[in-house]
Amino acid sequence: MNESGSKKVTVPVSEELRQQLGRVAVLFGGDSAEREVSLQSGTAVLNALLAANVDAVGIDTGKDALKYLQKVDVDRAFIMLHGAGGENGSMQALLTYLDIPYTGSGVGASALAMDKLRSKQLWLGMNLPTAKFAVLSDKSDWQQLISDLNGGAMVKPAHEGSSLGMSRAGSAEELKAAYEKARQYDSSVIAEALIRGPEYTVSILNDQVLPPIRLEANNVFYDYEAKYISNETRYHCPCGLSAEKEAQLKQLALDAYNSLGCEGWGRVDVMADEAGNFFVLEVNTVPGMTSHSLVPMAAKAAGLSFEELVVTILLSKFDKDR
Repeated sequence: MNESGSKKVTVPVSEELRQQLGRVAVLFGGDSAEREVSLQSGTAVLNALLAANVDAVGIDTGKDALKYLQKVDVDRAFIMLHGAGGENGSMQALLTYLDIPYTGSGVGASALAMDKLRSKQLWLGMNLPTAKFAVLSDKSDWQQLISDLNGGAMVKPAHEGSSLGMSRAGSAEELKAAYEKARQYDSSVIAEALIRGPEYTVSILNDQVLPPIRLEANNVFYDYEAKYISNETRYHCPCGLSAEKEAQLKQLALDAYNSLGCEGWGRVDVMADEAGNFFVLEVNTVPGMTSHSLVPMAAKAAGLSFEELVVTILLSKFDKDR
């Protein structure tokens, strides 16, 4: 057993398991705003599967996933599509229609987790702590909103990942400008009250919580550059919390993940305020798997190599079906 609580996989996989798995299509690329990150993640996963003796093939789904899937005879899919088309339930629905088993969360959970507004509304109804927020529009009273949000806000497209379209605002003018930027990515835009404290990310693998990571970026916030480009972002694991506070963080992350019906694997982003109170930001159902990504870091801390992590994700639903 490893720290994740799951039986550690053996890689390379046996010839018998290779035959049982059949051909695995790694789906990456797509046409969302996160295409470049998806290409990096998908390539890393494909190489790991090949190194682990899995019969795998990469498919850049582009704008017509159905066309490419019908061209290749595959037995299951490893979804590495980020953003729209990969995390919002549409690819999961297509694979369900084609009767191709796939990694990660199902149609409903994927769609719900991708929608930051609906996720937050659900968490409020379940008394799970999440930052105070407001829905923005062209008719918003910017001065009143910035006041209601305690003088500072994070503005986000409701259906994007990788911090795309996000901005920090500290005045009515900045809030309006942040809204104008965010709506270039999505017609639905929200503003969260700014939380001035450390940010944590908690990875979940087969319903087990991996060691949390505390993020420390030189940028104004943990944005796209800090996530995928900068070599100056610092990742702290162990995260520096007391055993009691770390257990509280892990439980909150697992509760938020389970509340959306997620399965297989995922990552929950959380912030703490200056008093140490935790607030859920969002759940990612297809997290990044690049050289800068957080799930592989957490898995490594739990004793899993990258190849072992990838095969564990692939086997999560396969093991249930056997």
